[in-house]
Amino acid sequence: MRFRKILLPLAAATVAAIGFAAAPASAAPTGDTSTTFDVNAGTLDITVPANATIGSGAPGTTITGQLGAVTVSDTRATDPADWEATVTSTDFTTGTATAAETVAATDVDYSSGPATATTGNGTFTPSLTPAPLDNTTPLTAFTHTGGTGVNSATWNPTLAINVPLANVAGTYTGTVTHSVA
Repeated sequence: MRFRKILLPLAAATVAAIGFAAAPASAAPTGDTSTTFDVNAGTLDITVPANATIGSGAPGTTITGQLGAVTVSDTRATDPADWEATVTSTDFTTGTATAAETVAATDVDYSSGPATATTGNGTFTPSLTPAPLDNTTPLTAFTHTGGTGVNSATWNPTLAINVPLANVAGTYTGTVTHSVA
């Protein structure tokens, strides 16, 4: 019987300790946690080929060729996600750039052609009708209107160079500049 006397006070002490356990301060069947996160805005960028060789032809002919892939990447995450890509050109020259060694930018027609790839939503609009380039007034190459978030468009523009009959033989060099805003 001695054994029972020792266990009874121990069991009573355990029950007393459990009875004094504290409950959580705000116990409830549900709980809300205010949670936040950030969606970062990116940039509006354009990538173009570093160099292009269009082709060759005689004076008085039209030399036609593609420039290479031009891509606009819009990671600004805006609403609406509008942008416009434009293009200008310098004159094309050879030798010392005399009149007979110059093809004016306005003698170069630009057409974006259809998109070769697009991502995102909204309306992508190419400039399909060939139009003369200029070294002062930008020509619209491609636009994106509406839509939200991130988008991109790639196209491979065609240049049609109308070589004047009076031009001399040579390798003509100029700069075609694409911009996006």
